[in-house]
Amino acid sequence: MKEIFLLKMGEIVLKGANKRQFEARLRQNVRRRMKRYGKFDVYSMQSTVYVEPMDEEADVDGAWEACHAIFGVVSLCRCRPCEKNVEAIYQAVENYLGDDLDCAASFKVESKRSDKQFPLTSIQLSQEIGGRLAEAHPACAVDVHHPQYTVYVEVRDLAAYVHGPAEPGAGGLPTGVGGRAMVLLSGGIDSPVAAYMIAKRGVEVEAVHFFSYPYTSQLAKDKVVELARLVSRYSGKMTVNVVSFTQIQEAIRDNCPEEYFTLIMRRFMMEISQRIAGWDGCGALITGENLGQVASQTMEAMAVTGAAVQIPVFMPLVGMDKEEIVSIARKIGTMETSILPYEDCCTVFTPKHPKTKPTLGQVLNAEKALDREALIAQALESVEKIRVNFYDEPVL
Repeated sequence: MKEIFLLKMGEIVLKGANKRQFEARLRQNVRRRMKRYGKFDVYSMQSTVYVEPMDEEADVDGAWEACHAIFGVVSLCRCRPCEKNVEAIYQAVENYLGDDLDCAASFKVESKRSDKQFPLTSIQLSQEIGGRLAEAHPACAVDVHHPQYTVYVEVRDLAAYVHGPAEPGAGGLPTGVGGRAMVLLSGGIDSPVAAYMIAKRGVEVEAVHFFSYPYTSQLAKDKVVELARLVSRYSGKMTVNVVSFTQIQEAIRDNCPEEYFTLIMRRFMMEISQRIAGWDGCGALITGENLGQVASQTMEAMAVTGAAVQIPVFMPLVGMDKEEIVSIARKIGTMETSILPYEDCCTVFTPKHPKTKPTLGQVLNAEKALDREALIAQALESVEKIRVNFYDEPVL
């Protein structure tokens, strides 16, 4: 029988009456991801999604790699199905995993019998298959406590399945079960990680980027689009809303006290993002803010910028240290792009001595010389929507 994948569900199994909705969304997401790799049958039973290639044309290796980036899957394995009898199970193990056993110094068999009609208990099945394998592979010792290799046998409703150690999945919840949110995406390390972390909670992610040409280059814009493409490996397709921000920054520079430049700029960003979020059906904003990392990310400063909007603001990195954030950036593949030396608009007109403990009243007074509504309206007219997909050609 042909090789198939078993995708084990994570915290979905803890859900109550809405568990079926979560499972249905996960199956839908898996089917969507598999389409580009050929014909696959995708179905679920017993908290597991089965992914079965339907013909020889299916790109099994490509599909296997794609399954690692599907939220809602806690672990996954490639396995060989077989009939539910001891002889068939042993032959499947020997044919499918025999070479791995020959390369291992020790092994054990771990069985799980979900089909209670099967005549042997899990322990009895492990002993029977383990004894036969020990005879067939005398150089591979039996070690039930610390084996170098573990053979897994699962006796389920439709068949028995044999496989080696499972690999970790993306975890989290299936994309689409948690609503939609808009991430303020810069060219730095933090915001792509923030987008990934909220997407992991089942949220569909869209993005907004503020572009200040000629102070920032086309390469800086391309860098952000590429970061969005990399994040979309996990989140699925997303739209990057590119907002022309030059006139707002120049107006702040010309009319506001220097120490408040960054705070006022961020308040504009938040309000513009909230309006675009409303257009795109997003119920929250996502930022990469990290408490104390820079002057605009003190508790007081974040309170002032957050006061510019009326929808929730998710800050998944707020309590992390930089090494934790960098570790996730490397894991999801955004780190190398984030550190490319193309600066974004946050570096334009940076004050020498920024205000770190502002009050809302101080900032409102500092920005009163600006025609906020006119500037925001002009920025919203400039929005360029760029659709990104992980399978597009890299931008950089």
